[in-house]
Amino acid sequence: MSTLISAEKISLGYEGERILENLSFSVQDGDYLCIVGENGAGKSTLVKALLSIISPMEGKIKFAPGIEKTIGYLPQKSYISRSFPTSCAEVVLSGRAASLTRRFFYSKEDKKIAYENMERLAILDLQNKSFSTLSGGQAQRVLIARALSASKKILLLDEPTSSLDPVASGNLYSLFEDLNASGMTMIMVTHDIHVALKSAKHILYLGHMGAVYSEKDEFFSSSVGKRYLEESGHV
Repeated sequence: MSTLISAEKISLGYEGERILENLSFSVQDGDYLCIVGENGAGKSTLVKALLSIISPMEGKIKFAPGIEKTIGYLPQKSYISRSFPTSCAEVVLSGRAASLTRRFFYSKEDKKIAYENMERLAILDLQNKSFSTLSGGQAQRVLIARALSASKKILLLDEPTSSLDPVASGNLYSLFEDLNASGMTMIMVTHDIHVALKSAKHILYLGHMGAVYSEKDEFFSSSVGKRYLEESGHV
C-alpha cells in the first residue's frame, strides 16, 4: 500500500505562535483517517496545511506525485453562496477548475467527469436545479460530487454532516463508506465518535491529551482513546 501523504514532525501555527508541535502521521492509499478531538486543538489549522494554504513552521509534509494539487475538499461551510443563481451542474463542474491552466473553457472530458460524479451520487435529477433551492443533504451531495470531480484519489472532508439532521448524516456516512470501499482515500475531520468507531481505519487525535496517531483499534484501546470515549459520552 503506497503512502499518499506523510507528515514528519511538523509544527503549525500563525505569526510565530505554534498551535501544533512535532506532529507525525501518514495517509495510505485507500485509507480512512478520522481526525478527532476537542475544538481549538488545531484541526482546522491542519486542514489548511494539507491543502497547502499554510506551510509548516518546522518539519515537512510530503505528497505522492500528483496528490498535492488534486485533493478533493469539502469545507465545513461552503463558500458558494446559496443566494447566487447557479445550477447544481455548474457547481459540480467547478470542481474541474484546476484543469483550466491553459484554457478558458471546460473540456468535454471535464464535463464527462462532472456528469459521471453526479450519476455516482444519484443527483442527475438535480443538475438543472438552482443550488440555492436544495435541502442541506442535497447540497452536501452536490458538493461531494464537486470534490470528487477534483480528485480521483483522495477526499478531505471537514465536519461534513455538522449542519445535517440524523437521517441525512447517516446517508452521507454510508456514501463515504461506499466511496472508501471503491478505493477512494478519505480524510475526515469529525466530532461524531460513532462514525470514527465504525468506519475509520486510522485515528489522529488532537486535543488536551496531546496528539496521537494510530490504527483505530489501537487508539480506542489506549488510555487516551478510552478517556476520549468517556469525555465524548460514549460508554
